[in-house]
Formats: sequence, C-alpha cells, structure tokens
Amino acid sequence: MIFHAIGLMSGTSLDGLDICFVKFEKKHSWSFEIIKAETISYSEMLHNQLKDAIFLSAEQLLELHSEYGFFLGQSVKHFIEKHQLKNIDLIASHGHTVYHQPQKKFTLQIGDGRAIKLVTGIPVVYDFRSQDVLMGGNGAPLVPIGDELLFSEYNACLNLGGFSNISLKSEGKRIAFDIAPVNIILNKMAQDLGKDFDENGTLARSGKINENVLSSLNSLRFYHQEHPKSLGIEWCHENIFPLLKNINTLDALATITEHAAHQIAEVINKNQLKNILLSGGGTYNQYLIEKIRTKTYAEIIIPDKEIIDYKEALIFALMGVLRINNSINVLSSATGSPYDHSSGIIV
Repeated sequence: MIFHAIGLMSGTSLDGLDICFVKFEKKHSWSFEIIKAETISYSEMLHNQLKDAIFLSAEQLLELHSEYGFFLGQSVKHFIEKHQLKNIDLIASHGHTVYHQPQKKFTLQIGDGRAIKLVTGIPVVYDFRSQDVLMGGNGAPLVPIGDELLFSEYNACLNLGGFSNISLKSEGKRIAFDIAPVNIILNKMAQDLGKDFDENGTLARSGKINENVLSSLNSLRFYHQEHPKSLGIEWCHENIFPLLKNINTLDALATITEHAAHQIAEVINKNQLKNILLSGGGTYNQYLIEKIRTKTYAEIIIPDKEIIDYKEALIFALMGVLRINNSINVLSSATGSPYDHSSGIIV
C-alpha cells in the first residue's frame, strides 16, 4: 500500500503553519519519505488573532474558525502549485488549538476542514482530538501513534514545542504525556524584550535563575500527577505567569528554561531511558539542550532539520492515512481513553 498525504500543523508556539508532503508505504511495517515541506510564517495580524483567540466571543471565534480554514486551504493550494505536486490522496489538518480542557470534555482546534476541501478539492481529515476527549481521554498526546509506527528504534521521542511531551514504551505499551511548558512561555518572554523568540537560548543564558520561583514551579501539582496528562495555555495563565510577574524578564527566561530542563530530565531518569530522539523548535535552543544533557546520562539525539521541524506534521499526515483506512490512530495508553480508536472527521 502506498499513500501520498499532506500534513498540516500549527503549534501552540505560533511559529507558523507547517506543511509536509509525505509518501507512506506499508509492507511489513510503515515507512515514509518526506518529499516536500515548508513553514508558512503567519502575518502579524494572523499571529495576534491566533494568540488572542482564547479571549474572543463565541461569534468572533466562529468567524476565525472559518477564516483560518480558508487560510489553510489557500496555503495548501499554493504549496501544491508551487511544487507541482500530483496524486495527493488526502490532507490531514491538526488545526490550531484554542481551548483544551479535557476534564470538561472539550477541546477546540480551529480551522474548518470543510473550507480546506472547498479550496483544494482534495479529501480532508481534521479534528483529531475531540472524539478522544468525549470518550474520557486527554485528547493528547496524539503523536505517539507515529512514534510507534515510524520511530520505534528509539527508547523515547521528546518533542520540544509550545509544551514538551514525551512518548516511550513501558511494559509493552506506548505511553505519552506532556511534561512542562517550553516555547509557549519562552516565546512570550522573548517577545516582551522585542524578539520573536530566544534564539539559541542566549537571553535565558544571560539571566539569573530565581531559586524561589523555581521551587514554586517545580512544586506545581501537575508535575506530581501520574500520566496520562496534558497541558493547555489556560493552565499556564493560571499557574505559570502569576509566578513570573514579579521577576525581570531575563531572569524569568533563565528560570523557565531551568524548570523545563529539570522536569524533562526527571522523566528521562525516572524511566531509565538510554536514547531519546528530539524534535520541535526547542531543539534549536542550545542552552536548553545543554541543561538537559547536564542532568541526565541518556543519549540525546538531534536528527536532521526535516525531522526536527516537521515530525508533527508528518505524523498528522500518517494519522489521516490511518483514519481513511479505518485503522487505529489514537492510542488509549497515551491519552487515557478507554480503548484505542480511529479518530478524525473525514470530508
């Protein structure tokens, strides 16, 4: 079986829209080849709209859901035309997360998949999280199905995006969970200093760790809960930002970087992991990677740029392929739902 699919991913760190065109082949196991991939930067207006979407009225949010869906459709159409792509079986779109409150049985990723289908004429799979949340799961992380089928040679896969999350094998099952906020906080702090992000962790390196704040961060209840568990921006507004408001921004950057590295290393050491594949924008944060390496003996593997930047979009493309074949694409061992299932709305 051979499938050609496009995966779309917009992360909580708001780096832009990742588009990844992949060839998948299923023989004894799944293999993949990334044929073309690129990131479409958001305009300042769209960046701000997405950043502030959590504060919109219901009517305004529905309007953005539709507008963003057409933006996704137009972006993919341009990507297809630019690279003269043919024989595309489907587009799989994660959308952009605005709300994620699984304990209240809802999660919302905006970007109407029907708009993408209208613009491109290609079958679309979208809304991968809601079904799992309605079933009582966390709706996250979803990427572990791809780690299991495409990257099983590693002990664990660690994604450093808006939030850090990890996927690993435990007692024969693939488990996964969010660890701590990373770029969702670091980017906001860097922007307060007039930078888009903290390149290489240079700003954090020049700050001073606030030990009192660090202790309060590490004491948050989330870190002492068992998996499955997941984080959202609402949790950061409630728990993280209030602790940072009374220290200067450089010290906040240093403290959050130390905090993230500490929590990540705790998970690595507790699970006695030997080799870990990294991905996500935080992989480029040299200061964060140095911090993690000093706190663990595990081999931290930094892959090719293509995997660092597009692993999530790649896996959502795979999830779309699995969905149209009615195959399992969500692992209950990762999300906490009652059973494995095939999730996503097909247009």
